[in-house]
Parts: sequence; C-alpha cells; structure tokens
Amino acid sequence: MAKRSEGMSYAPKGKPKPVVTKGEFAFAAIALDHGHIYGMCNGLIEAGAHLKWVYDRDPKKVKAFLEQFPDCKKARSEEEVFSDPEVRLVAGAAVTSERCPLGLRAMAAGKDYFTDKAPLTSLEQLKAAKAMVRKTKKKYMCYYSERLHVESAILAGDLIAQGAIGRVIQVLGTGPHRIGDPKSRPDWFYKKEQYGGILCDIGSHQIEQFLFYAGCKDARVVRSQVGNYNHPQYPELEDFGDAVLVGDNGSSCYFRVDWFTPEGLQGWGDGRSIILGTEGYIEQRKYLNLGVPDSGGNHLFLVNKKEERYINATGKTGYPYFGQLILDCLNRTENAMTQEHCFKAAELCVRAQVKAEKIFPVNPNTERKV
Repeated sequence: MAKRSEGMSYAPKGKPKPVVTKGEFAFAAIALDHGHIYGMCNGLIEAGAHLKWVYDRDPKKVKAFLEQFPDCKKARSEEEVFSDPEVRLVAGAAVTSERCPLGLRAMAAGKDYFTDKAPLTSLEQLKAAKAMVRKTKKKYMCYYSERLHVESAILAGDLIAQGAIGRVIQVLGTGPHRIGDPKSRPDWFYKKEQYGGILCDIGSHQIEQFLFYAGCKDARVVRSQVGNYNHPQYPELEDFGDAVLVGDNGSSCYFRVDWFTPEGLQGWGDGRSIILGTEGYIEQRKYLNLGVPDSGGNHLFLVNKKEERYINATGKTGYPYFGQLILDCLNRTENAMTQEHCFKAAELCVRAQVKAEKIFPVNPNTERKV
C-alpha cells in the first residue's frame, strides 16, 4: 500500500499483470532522489519487467531501495548499467533539473528512458531531449502518476472514450500536497533552479491530464501565477500556484496546486478533478473521500443524461500504462503515450512557470502586490 502521509512516498501496488515472460525485459533504476522511483519500479515489475540494476551516488538510498527490491543488483556506476546490453530501459527519479541530463546519457547509451515528473525544467532541456530522441530513436517517457497510477483517473479516461459525457469542454483540477516537516525535505526541494517551480513540478500532473482528457495536441497558457504565502524561511519555495489554459480544440482548463494540506487530513492531499462534457460530467476524488475515515481512494462520480452514479474504481482497471510502455519499447509503438504528448505536457508546464506572475511576497508584513 502507498503511504498516506506525503505524496513523495506515493508508490501504489496493484495486481501483477505481466505482458512479457520472465527475463524478457530488463530495466535499471538510476537516481533515487524522489520516492516516486518506488512506484515507477512497482508498476514495471507488476507488468513483468525484471529490475536488474540500481545505482545512486548515495549508498543510504541504495540500501533502502534494495530492502524493497532485494533481487536487484547494486551497480558501481552509471556506466556499468549503460554498458549492459540486457538493460532496455532506465528509470530515474533524479533531482528535477537533472532528469533531462540523465535521460540524454541513457538514450545516448542506447536505452529508452522513463523519468519521474516533471521530466525537465527548461525549454533548452526540451530542445535537447527532442534532438536526442530524433538522433537515437529512443523513448523519453514520463511518470505522470496522478493519471497513470490512479484507477479512478484511468476509469475516467475510459468513460470519456466511451462517450459517457460527450465532448470534454473543461477540466478543473486541484493538486494539494502536504509538505510535512520542512526539515525532512532535501535541500533541492527549496531551490527553484533545481525543482523548477510549483507549476513545472506538481503542476505537470494537471496539465498532462488536461491534454489527455480533452484530447488536445496543443494548448496555450492564458494566465498563471505563483506565490509563497507561508514559508518565508524558504524564499525560493512556491507554496501556491494556479493557471488557466485553452486547448487547440477550444477546451479549457483551470488548475490549482499547493503545499497547504493540513495535518488533520487523512491523506497527503485531497486531489480532485471535475471533467465537464457536453452531455455530463465526471468528478474524481483520487486519494480519499473527505469526512469518511480510512476511505481510501479512487472515488468517481458520473452524471449524464442517463444516470447519476458513484463508482469505487479500486480494482476496476489496474495500471495498464506500464505493460503498454514495456510493449512499446519492445515493438517501437506508441500505445502507452505518444512522445509528442509527453513533450507537449512538459513544454506547457515550463511555459506556465515562465509566464507566472508572482502574486504574493515572501514577507507577509510587506505591502501586497496586486
């Protein structure tokens, strides 16, 4: 089960559903800076992949990782992993600003790449990643976990594809997170150049979902804003952000992300979405049902011309992305996610961050900027 205290520990486990035989698809984990690496590896292993190697510069992180994945071997260097011809895919959860450089090295070594979100932090990195994909024909995929590793989110996509709510015209998303003990967070979490800003970081989930649910190939950022309302001791931290986007098909999106989940909440964040269609709407309460103790997640509400229905999506869909990704790597297809979609979500979260107006000063005693 995933830990419910903070999002950094979110690592769901599902029912194994292998798409390959034992030993057919080997992968490695490099860079364990974010806890999402555990969820990434869980998903791949459940789909039949063999986790062969792990490497990180920090031996404590490697030791903890091997306690969870004891069949994995400890590599002495990145090069030991890159030189192994059996390794088809490198999964990484590096410091956000270091994710693209790691991907460039992995692809140059002939491996497909699977990174935690956000997959990069600048338009310059995006340009470099696109160039390497063209040069090597390798994949640069991203773990947008709030859609790919949440069954209510997967079911919502299935219902939309079946026409349950007609054409999607707006996606409204909230992505609150709990910061927990600020001192427990790594130093890079508070350095904007390294974590990329709140819209680039946790906002990437929201933008990717909008593109997917609304069927957009492109979108523009109409407005975005960020602020540091309550953490003056960390002046580079953005604890609040929101944005408005319009898709190339006329659909719209508003989302809000923040670090203000209170300690009294049963989970690390009350992540929700409301997807409005021409013939109905879907609401997701992804991780909990507010006011219902130990409610678990995957709550979905569907309203359309025929019915008003509640569905607990737990156990309904599994996590098909990981098996699809493995088969895409083997067959050079794009069924899990297209490269275009992955890069477009990355581009828009960077553009939202670059465009963002700072709406509140770090020092609450100074004059507020409007």
